[in-house]
Amino acid sequence: MVNTIRDPGTVALSTLGAAFAIVPKLLGKMTGSSAAPQVRSLTRSDLRAALAAGIDDLAAFRSDVLFVCLLYPTIGLVIAWAAFDRDVLPLLFPLLAGFTIVGPVAAVGLYEMSRRRASGEPTSWADGFRLLSSPSLMPILAVGAILFVLFLLWIGAAALIYGATLGPEPPRGLVDLLRGTLTTPAGWAMIVVGFAVGAVFAAVALTISFVSLPLLVDRDVGLVAALTTSVKAASASPGPVAAWGVIVAVCLALAAIPALLGLIFVFPILGHATWHLYRRIVAAP
Repeated sequence: MVNTIRDPGTVALSTLGAAFAIVPKLLGKMTGSSAAPQVRSLTRSDLRAALAAGIDDLAAFRSDVLFVCLLYPTIGLVIAWAAFDRDVLPLLFPLLAGFTIVGPVAAVGLYEMSRRRASGEPTSWADGFRLLSSPSLMPILAVGAILFVLFLLWIGAAALIYGATLGPEPPRGLVDLLRGTLTTPAGWAMIVVGFAVGAVFAAVALTISFVSLPLLVDRDVGLVAALTTSVKAASASPGPVAAWGVIVAVCLALAAIPALLGLIFVFPILGHATWHLYRRIVAAP
């Protein structure tokens, strides 16, 4: 009998219905106590300034140490899962790449730390958890649920792409997967199609989250206003926002090359920088 991909692609597709059922329960307040803000256009110099401010916040907070404790256990579990389950192995790289979709939710604590530092408030790692008592907690969770649904869709799409190119039989191991991916026409077809499809998912995730999550950390505007403000900001500055997406993708990819060690520093920098980018789009109240 031919052994075909079962997890997590098939599981992802089969759980989408449950995921969509959960989203309405997490919507929280549709409207908040603050009005939706006006957005300003971005320039390329804003991107450079945001990155510089993100590096400065990292140096001040040493949030890289925090992410050693949070990020690496999660990534380690994903790698171990793939190592012990042949059906998951073809989706190892899509699973790791999918972190760019759900990663903004993991950065909300960094947004709060940067917010407090910018306003002159005493700040520590523990302040990142103050959001648990925030009036925007449920809208933040709702954005997270939307991003998680996108993540599931991406994993399902990646499973279908593998099945149509190198599949449906899973590889015998990581070496077999790499050989098939890099030395066969089907493998390169999988790379090209997977990159194109993944870019679409990443663009959608960026559009709905790069302003909405920092805005919800900053103000009680509600879910609808946060999402629409994020979309408006992306529409107002499509070139710089696209450039920011490329910067994020390239930085994460390069950081992952040295055994994922670079992510310890790059992810916190991008998280803090996203807050400062938001500040350049939305003026302080």
